[in-house]
Amino acid sequence: MASPRFFTTLLFLLFISPSPCHAQNVTLSVYYETLCPYCSDFIVNHLVKLFDEGLISIVNLRLVPWGNAVMQRDGTFFCQHGPGECLLNAVEACTIIIYPDVESHFRFILCVERLTLENKLNEWANCFDMAGLGTVPIDCYKSGYGNVLEKQYAAETAQLNPPHKFVPWVLVNGQPLQEDFKNFVTYVCNAHRGEQVPEACRSLPLRNNSLKKATRSNPVCYAKRETRKL
Repeated sequence: MASPRFFTTLLFLLFISPSPCHAQNVTLSVYYETLCPYCSDFIVNHLVKLFDEGLISIVNLRLVPWGNAVMQRDGTFFCQHGPGECLLNAVEACTIIIYPDVESHFRFILCVERLTLENKLNEWANCFDMAGLGTVPIDCYKSGYGNVLEKQYAAETAQLNPPHKFVPWVLVNGQPLQEDFKNFVTYVCNAHRGEQVPEACRSLPLRNNSLKKATRSNPVCYAKRETRKL
């Protein structure tokens, strides 16, 4: 098993050699938790559209697996859907940092979230093979480095302004889409200012980015604002 020092070195190397991030691209940030069924549905049935008709070419996708979890006084985590969710949040965080190419880590996350919907979570480790990735993220989790990454995601999520109300919580260029998150493609296309327009945007009618009010058609996992104490 790799040591914590290995993952610290790895993180340093990733910071000095970051994955490509195109300035003209639209930043799409998704704050989620691994066992929220509505997050899983969004990733499997909606977010996957990023990889259709060239849309990903104009998007910098940021996946933040923390969601409605709470940091407790002793430094441990309380996750909305139990310890299994804390584990998978950390494993997905490790996968994102170890495989920074968005298509690579998204393949793994897509596989895990599909298993969540299918009630086959005991098979999640098979997703590394299915995604064509190694199992180094498991070593990352076992070393404790996954929890280091989760604490960073916790701090980032806590600094959201306005605070997130639920997950999935989706932002386009820093602006939350609120309950209209499933229409992220339209917001991404409207926010794009580059000369190259992907086919996914050409087929969409332009409209004003007016947010929809809450509807029962988009169920979510709500955040609980009270802090749990030991």
